[in-house]
Amino acid sequence: MDNIFKKFYRETYNRTGGYFSVIPNSGNVYPGDFFQIRNGQLIFLGNIFNPMIIDANEVDFENEIKLNPSSWVFQQGSSKPYSGRGTGQNAIDGEFEFSKQVLAFDDLGSFIFKGNDPKAFRIANWGQIQNELIIKLTQTYYSFRELYLVTDCVTLSDWTLAVAGNKEAELEIATETENFGLVDIFGESSSKTIQSKDMAYYQKENLLKSQFFKAKKLVVQDGKVDVFISDMIRRQQGHHNWAKDFYEHPLEMSQDNYAGTGMQQMGPSILDLLQGNQLNPNTALDYFKWVNADLDDLEQLFEVYGGR
Repeated sequence: MDNIFKKFYRETYNRTGGYFSVIPNSGNVYPGDFFQIRNGQLIFLGNIFNPMIIDANEVDFENEIKLNPSSWVFQQGSSKPYSGRGTGQNAIDGEFEFSKQVLAFDDLGSFIFKGNDPKAFRIANWGQIQNELIIKLTQTYYSFRELYLVTDCVTLSDWTLAVAGNKEAELEIATETENFGLVDIFGESSSKTIQSKDMAYYQKENLLKSQFFKAKKLVVQDGKVDVFISDMIRRQQGHHNWAKDFYEHPLEMSQDNYAGTGMQQMGPSILDLLQGNQLNPNTALDYFKWVNADLDDLEQLFEVYGGR
C-alpha cells in the first residue's frame, strides 16, 4: 500500500469504530471474504460461501444497519483558507454566481474525506460458526496458519477523498448550485475542480460500493505459545552442553545465552515445531482462535519488503 494513504487508513479506523478501507482499490469487499497481508498488500483468497465452506443456511445476516453519519466525515492536516461567493460570465446565460472553496494541506498524506449515508451489512451469528471455520480453514479445506476473515462491511451512498502528495498541496473547487453561501461544498455532487496543486489522489465515488470492512484474525492460542516457549527454553539451556560434547572444536558461551530469544515473535510459525499429526481436526480448536483485526494489522499494509 502506498504510504500516502497511511494517515487516511489510521484515521478511518479510529473515527469509524475499527473499519479498514480498501481505497484506492475500486473493488467491493464482502462478508465471508478471507485474505492474507503480503508485502503491504491485501491478497484476497476466497469467500467462505463460494465455494460453500460454510452452509449459508447456518448464517444470519444483518443488512441496512444505519451508522452514525458524523463518523464518516473527517480530515487530518487540512484546512479551508478561503470560502466565498463569486460571479462569472457565460456566453449563453450571461452573469452567474458560484460558491468557491480552497482546501490547503499541511504535508504528504494529509487528507479530507466525506462519506454519506453509511450502512453496514454483516454476519450476525459469528459466535456460532467461528469454531467450525477454524477446523475447516486450518485442517479440512485448507491448512492456513495466518488468515483474516471479513465479518462486517459498510456501504456509502457516495464519498469523496482528497489526499495531498506534498507539503502545501492545494485543491480549489466550486459549484453553481444556489444557496450554498459559505457552506462547505467539498463532497457535494455538483462541485467541480477548478485547479489543484501537488494532490496525490482526488476521487468522487457515486456508486454504491462496500470498500470498508472489519475482520477477524486467526491466531495461535496464547496458552499453546507459552508451552512451546517453555519447552524451547529448556532445550536451549542444555544445547551448549550437548554441542561441547558433540563438536571437537572448542567454543565458549556466556551466561546470558540466547534461550527464548525471538520466540514471542514467531507467531503462527511456532506451529512448525509440532510433531507430525499433532495438529488435526480434533485438536485444531486447542491451537487456534479468532481475534479482532486492529491497528497492528493495519500497520502491516505499510510494511514493504526492502522498505519504500
